[in-house]
This record gives sequence, structure tokens and C-alpha cells, in this order.
Amino acid sequence: MSVPVFRFAPSPNGPLHLGHALSALLNADMATEAGGRMLVRIEDVDVTRARPEHERAILSDLDWLGIAYERPVRRQSDHAEDYAAALDHLAALGLIYRSFLSRTEIAAAIAAEEAQSGRAWPRDPDGAPRYPDIDRHRSAEEAEALAANGKPFAVRLDMTKAIHLAGPLSWQEFGDSLHGPGETIIADPAAWGDVVLAGKFTPAAYHLAVVVDDALQDVTDVVRGRDLYFATSVHRLLQTLLGLPAPRYHHHRLILGPDGGKLSKSKGAEGLAALRAAGSTVADVRRMVGLP
Repeated sequence: MSVPVFRFAPSPNGPLHLGHALSALLNADMATEAGGRMLVRIEDVDVTRARPEHERAILSDLDWLGIAYERPVRRQSDHAEDYAAALDHLAALGLIYRSFLSRTEIAAAIAAEEAQSGRAWPRDPDGAPRYPDIDRHRSAEEAEALAANGKPFAVRLDMTKAIHLAGPLSWQEFGDSLHGPGETIIADPAAWGDVVLAGKFTPAAYHLAVVVDDALQDVTDVVRGRDLYFATSVHRLLQTLLGLPAPRYHHHRLILGPDGGKLSKSKGAEGLAALRAAGSTVADVRRMVGLP
């Protein structure tokens, strides 16, 4: 039987807060309980937001929390060729296309469709409008001409074709102990529409990078926040299309802020470094996030 492998995968675009601490500590606790390995992956594939100083601060916070993890850490920015190979595989299956619409053009297309149909445009589980199908129906010649003229584009998955090829999908959702058979969850990737797989400044968007990284690192158990529960449908689809193994999943509760929403770097959630500077101990942090 293989050794269980867990991972904590922060993005170096700001300091760790209590929500990150819960996820990191849960991964470490479960890895210890299972006699497994604990990895840290730096998700810095978005070069426009990643900062070396944030990475240094993240690793310092993890060391302070007492989390033992294997070195060296994996940095997504070192592995563009892995994501390119995955995109090439999907391209060979005829499942990707270039999308050129700007945010303004997307909003205009959706507004026109809503005005004509009288119905609200469908939105994905995160509340964002699904991408219109204009680019999916462009001819290859027109797409080539737009790209040749310097029109920025992203690479998207043709969700309808992908689902048809993959067939029915599900994943195993576990409770806090990861013992037992788990609960079978039916995946619904169609709810997301044609997701982005790569962008102008990113060799791979989150959905693609995370499934490739988990497979290459032999991750067996994905322990992450409940905010990524519905994204697992897309991940199971990509794993199937790429011939990658399916980890077991546990989506833990979120630490909420005063406004009732999840803690966020962009909303200025207090970082672990600030708590340390104010005299908080690791035991205090564990108590704050509801861990023994």
C-alpha cells in the first residue's frame, strides 16, 4: 500500500492568515495520523501577483507553526513544461480553443443576450457569468488572424465536448479522519462552463495546474477549504481527460471574518505574522481555528 501524501499549496500573493493556518495544520495533522508525507507547494504560476518576499514569509510562518514538510518545495513557476504538455494533450483531443473577448466585450455580449431572451445569463458556482460561446464557434482561420494581430487571448476548455468524452464523473469526499469509504459525490463540471486553462501571463490557470501538480507529486489526499468544493468537478474532469489518478478529498470548514465571508488577503485579513508580533502562540492559533 502506498504512503499517503498530503500537501499545502499557498499562493505567494500575500501573508498567510488564520484560514490558511487551519488548512496547513489540518494537512499536517492528518499526514501525521496517517503516517504519511507532508508537502508544501508554492502556487506562483501567476507571475503578475507572486512575490518572493511573500514566499519567504509563508515558509517562515509554516516553520513557526511547527509544520514539518519535505524540502525542497515545488514552485509552479519552475514547471511550465509540465503544463504545456497537458495542454498539448487536450489540444490533440480537440478540447481547447482560444478566447479573445475582453471583460467589456463579455459584459456587452451577455447584456445583449439577456435583453433578447428576457432570461438571466447562467453563472458558475462562484457567481461569475459563464463565458459566452462566441469564440468557441470562431473558425480556425479567424482565430489565427486575431492572434497574429496581437489580440490577447486565454485558452479555454470546450466543456461540452470534454464532458461527452469523459462520461459520468464523481469523487470521494471524506470527513475529518479520512477513514472509511467516504461519500460518493457526483461531479457537475458543466456548471462552470468553458473554464480558463491558461492565460496571457500564466502558462496554466489554477484548474489545470493543480491537477497536474497533484499527479506529479503523487498526492493521495487533498485537504482544502470548502470554497473549492465545487471546483472539484472540474478537477475530476481534467484528471480523467489527462489520464491522471484521482485523490481522495476533504473540504474543510472556512474561517469567517466579521462580515460573515471567508478570510481573504485582498480584504486585509490579519496575517499570522501580525498575530506572532502581538504575542500569540501556536497554541493560541490552534485554539482560534478550532483545533485541539
